[in-house]
Amino acid sequence: MKISTNSFSVSTKGFTDIIDITNQVQNEVNSSEISEGNVLVFVPGATAGITTIEFEPGLLKDYPEFMEKLVPSNKNYHHDMTWHDGNGFSHLRASLQGASFQVPFKDKNLLLGTWQQIILVDFDNRSRNRKVIVQIMGI
Repeated sequence: MKISTNSFSVSTKGFTDIIDITNQVQNEVNSSEISEGNVLVFVPGATAGITTIEFEPGLLKDYPEFMEKLVPSNKNYHHDMTWHDGNGFSHLRASLQGASFQVPFKDKNLLLGTWQQIILVDFDNRSRNRKVIVQIMGI
């Protein structure tokens, strides 16, 4: 078993900005010495998440609307009263989403579905430069 850990950066706009990072993850797998295994994709921080979605215009509108219904951005949160940064909603959304996603690969190809892309979602209330950690494990 081999393990390879690398990272790349992504600039975001915040406010449920959805970025397709599938190609960057695939590039990390391609450049590793590992041909079969699992890749863990993780975003450090408490206001962003990683998941999969069909990266198409309708869902790119539906997803932020869904999150706004679940965790409204115009509500007062206790976090906001503590830190006065107005991003309590983004912490809650990120905790629901989760900070990581794992996908198997074989022959250096991610085993994603036809319409499945890996996305980073930045829920914060400002633009950010996000670090994405990619840990590849396998043979």
